Formats: sequence, C-alpha cells, structure tokens
Amino acid sequence: MRRGIILALGLMLTFSLFSQTKKVVMIVAPSDFRDEELFVTKEVLESKGIEVKVASLEITSIRGMLGKEVVPDLKLADVNVDDFDGIIFVGGIGAKFYWRHPSALKIAQEAFKKKKVIAAICIAPVILANAQILKGKKATVWRSEAGRIKEKGAIYVETSLVRDGNIITASGPQAAEEFGEKIAEALLE
Repeated sequence: MRRGIILALGLMLTFSLFSQTKKVVMIVAPSDFRDEELFVTKEVLESKGIEVKVASLEITSIRGMLGKEVVPDLKLADVNVDDFDGIIFVGGIGAKFYWRHPSALKIAQEAFKKKKVIAAICIAPVILANAQILKGKKATVWRSEAGRIKEKGAIYVETSLVRDGNIITASGPQAAEEFGEKIAEALLE
C-alpha cells in the first residue's frame, strides 16, 4: 500500500514537471505594430502549446499597420519577467516608441539577466541593442536599422533569422512563421 502511494506521488510529480506550460509575453507598440509579426508568431507559439499574453502601454484596442486589431492582456508596466519564460518584442513602425522606453529596456535587461528567451523582430531588435544586451551577439534587424544595432556592439548578420544563445532576432514580417518556430524550439529545449 505504502509503496503504491509513493509510486503514485512520484508519477504525479513527474507528470506535473513535464506538463508545465511555457508562457511568453508579446510586447506590441500602442499603434502601428506589424500584424503578421504579432498574429502569425502568436499562432505558431499557441500551436506548440505555449501560452501567449500580449502587452502594450494600455489595455485598449490597438491597430496594426495592416488594420488588424488586438486588445492587450496586460499593461507594459504590469509585465513581471518572472511570470514568463520568454519576452518577445513585435516590430512595425510603431516599435520605435519602445526604442528608448525605460520600461521596455528594463524588461529586456531583466529577462537577459534571468536567462529568459528574448526575441525581437523587424525594427524591434533596436530595443535589445539599446538595452545593451546585443554587445558581441549575432543579430539581424530590418535592413535600414542595421547601423543602429552595430553601433551598440551587435554583430549584424544580413539574414532573415538569427539565434545567438537565448536571443532570437528576425528581420521582418516575411520571417514571422520561422521566428515563431525558433522561439518555440528555444522554449521547449
């Protein structure tokens, strides 16, 4: 009897350790995020069983560059890095808003220190560069912003997607699906 209880508890513990859902937050600009970079990436992650939350400045409907809308789940100010396995910065012209935003930079720095998966697409890798976490790291970005990440010490690679350790960068909307796949792969390792 005792042996059966111990075995059952052991199996329950093992199951709970392996069934923990990974969780990410996708940070989007208050306007003009790139639709595919949010929605395609989110769809890929959710198809892999990863829980996705969306954060922005306010919890009000925001519109992407192509017209699709989203209502964030939480405010940027309420993002607690400890609640997530990964932090994702979505691009689009609106992402410039976060390039020097104190909360965005702090989230990126804290996630880096805690060895979380950190990802950024399109022009959003500039946020990571300004947070000083791309120094000596290989990264990509929307081509027009390559100089900005190189200025901060990144090793720019002209390609659609780069993974350097826990940091994943992609160059734009054409890479959204691959971006989601690579993030899922990193989270599920």
